[in-house]
Amino acid sequence: MLIKKPSDVWSSDITPRATYLRRRDFLAALVTLPITGRMVTTTDALTPRQAVTSYTNYYEFGSDKGAATTNGGAFKASPWSVTIAGECAKPGTYTLEDILKPHPLEERVYRMRCVEGWSMVIPWDGFPLANLLKRFEPNAKAKFVEFTTANRPQEMPGIRRHVLNFPYVEALRMDEAMHPLTILAAGLYGDTLLTQNGAPLRLVVPWKYGFKSIKSIVKIRFVEKQPLNTWQDANPAYYGFYANVNPDVSTPSYSQATERRIGEFFMRRTLPFNGYADQVASMYTGMDPKRLY
Repeated sequence: MLIKKPSDVWSSDITPRATYLRRRDFLAALVTLPITGRMVTTTDALTPRQAVTSYTNYYEFGSDKGAATTNGGAFKASPWSVTIAGECAKPGTYTLEDILKPHPLEERVYRMRCVEGWSMVIPWDGFPLANLLKRFEPNAKAKFVEFTTANRPQEMPGIRRHVLNFPYVEALRMDEAMHPLTILAAGLYGDTLLTQNGAPLRLVVPWKYGFKSIKSIVKIRFVEKQPLNTWQDANPAYYGFYANVNPDVSTPSYSQATERRIGEFFMRRTLPFNGYADQVASMYTGMDPKRLY
């Protein structure tokens, strides 16, 4: 057994007390979910776990990259439920166990690209979002899927700063939501999600900028008209609806042509659709590429 001295342990590798105390609740939901296989979409080296769990964007806890790690101890991710609403045959409120149990988890290794110019390679434990959405039988009017994050000011101190119009809302076009690369993640590096990474359930859309991969989902709604996502509402000059990674589209302040992988020194060239163009570009045939941001 490897025993580490306190000085050898990263603070972000220490399980927060609140997470430790709710571990049995998570295990109850996940114990029947075997990891059925691994889908590797890149041969790039994984980003160290310490970086993935300490360098995050989660404005409900604060705007600093470490704010969710520092301020997330009071957040309660159990018990958890997700409300399903809108244009579907089976609306209702479903527990986390309802959401997860029919869907064996798979490990998915994805590149994840943030709009500020940094990126990571992360092994998520999740399942295709399409598998879940089909259960609720969306009807012909369902053109988009809207997601909403938990809105708990007492547990999420960043909300009290009113930096954004909370609750946080994101959305996908239906074909994007049903694409096999789009997953619901319940784990990371073989463990249940920590608060700062979106516990207990988050979206992962690897060909889009990071703000599209909404965390701590409490509501999924099928709608006919394109929703207004939170960052597009806050600053439409920077944040569009589609948010597909496009190195040829700069923000008003800086270029997106290069990125820095967390843990590396040198910049690297940003790839269209974050390297997934061969799998997803056909969904946007005929659209103005500048609309994809």
